[in-house]
Amino acid sequence: MTPELTVLALAGLLQAVQYGLMAVPANIELGTAVTTGPRDAPDIMGRLSPRTGRLVRALNNHFEALILFTLAVVVVTLGNQSTALTQTCAWVYLAARIAYIPAYWAGLAPWRSAIWCVGFGATVLMIAASLI
Repeated sequence: MTPELTVLALAGLLQAVQYGLMAVPANIELGTAVTTGPRDAPDIMGRLSPRTGRLVRALNNHFEALILFTLAVVVVTLGNQSTALTQTCAWVYLAARIAYIPAYWAGLAPWRSAIWCVGFGATVLMIAASLI
């Protein structure tokens, strides 16, 4: 397995951890009748505390970021373009995603956005490096 694929697997596990970090306080705040129901009420997010809402948004953001990172890993792996640069970028992406969770949870502006930019930049650089 390439280092990039290893990081992708770890990023998937991180997403599972993030889901738990979000689900526990959301279930406590909303109650299981709401969280196991059809979620038809339009104001469910508005009923969460600010910090739990941030955990929900951080999880959703990781879903979005993971799509592009997965694309980068697939291109690098299938194109047989794994290099020290792409491997470093993959680890930087994972480190940024790990740092993003507490930064978002704590409301650290503008640092949360800066951390996001590091992960996004590493992903884009991986894709660009695979073309060279």
